[in-house]
Amino acid sequence: MRAINVVDYDPSWPRLFAEISTEVAALLGSFVLSIDHIGSTSVPGLAAKPKIDLDVVAISDEVLPAAIDAVSAADFVFHGDRGEKRWAFTRDHHGYGFKLYLCGPANRAHRERLLFRDYLRNHPQRATAYAELKRRLAAEAGNDWDFYTGGKTAFVSETLRLARLRR
Repeated sequence: MRAINVVDYDPSWPRLFAEISTEVAALLGSFVLSIDHIGSTSVPGLAAKPKIDLDVVAISDEVLPAAIDAVSAADFVFHGDRGEKRWAFTRDHHGYGFKLYLCGPANRAHRERLLFRDYLRNHPQRATAYAELKRRLAAEAGNDWDFYTGGKTAFVSETLRLARLRR
C-alpha cells in the first residue's frame, strides 16, 4: 500500500489542472457542462497530496454512460462509482497524478466539494487548520488510508456547516 504523502503547496498545481481539464474537455466535448478543480490542490497555499482532483460535470445523467466509456478508453484507470453517483478515474505521472470524478449536473457530492473548496479559499485560517490536521493524520496513519480519510470527516462536516451558514 502507498504511503500517505502530504506536501507543501506547489504553485504548478493550477497549471496542471488547466492542462488536464483542456485534455478532458477535448475528450468529452459536448458531454461536458463544467470541469472544476477540487480538493486541496485547488486551494492556494494549502498542503496536499500531490494529486490533482477534478470534478467533471456532464450535461445530463443520460450522457454519463457514453462519457464513462470515453474516459475509460483514454489513458485513465477506471475505479467505478464511489457510492455518490460519481465515477472515479486516476492517472499517474512523475511526482503527481490526477483523480477525475465524473458526475451528473445535480450531484450533491460535487456541490459539497465546491462549497468546501470555496470556504477554504476564503478563510485562510480554516485552510491552515486543515493542512495541520492532514499532516498530523498522514504521520499517524502510516499507510492506513481509512484512518487518514476518516480522521478528516469531522473537520470537513464542520467546514460545510460553517459554509452553509454564510449563504
